[in-house]
Amino acid sequence: MKVLSLLTGLVFSIAGMASMAGAPEVGDMAPDFTLQGSDGKTYTLSDYRGKQAVVVAWFPRAYTSGCTVECKSLAEKGHLIREYDVSYFMASVDPLEDNIGFAEETGADFPLLSDPEKSTAKAFGVLHTMGFAKRETIYIGKDGTILKIDDKVTPATSAEDMAATLGELGVARR
Repeated sequence: MKVLSLLTGLVFSIAGMASMAGAPEVGDMAPDFTLQGSDGKTYTLSDYRGKQAVVVAWFPRAYTSGCTVECKSLAEKGHLIREYDVSYFMASVDPLEDNIGFAEETGADFPLLSDPEKSTAKAFGVLHTMGFAKRETIYIGKDGTILKIDDKVTPATSAEDMAATLGELGVARR
């Protein structure tokens, strides 16, 4: 029984490490993407390079409790984030239709990006082995490099934490 338990643990450890392989790190150029937003627009990360910092808050699944709390935090306290020269998004591997409804339900006044093919989530190293995105917030500088990867997101204070981090990272104010 102990051997089986050890082998199972080893398999999950290797699977977890494999999903992390190649994940970008702070200082790396952020992987480019083009994703559909809940507002009907298409967003390409490279369009912001040289113009504005970008924050992408990955979330596991629309309509779940923690994701709802996080989205509402960003919607209700987004004015704190908009004090900085930044575009911000939430992103998931959910279908676009789910994110459109979720944005409406939570009052999101910012785009929710959909990555149903999971290629962008994989490129950013946020795709969980179970097929959903891990809750991580990626801060990308105006030059396109990753400034910070926050994997300790507190959904209820997401907006305040994001604004504080933008200040700590020295992102310009508007």
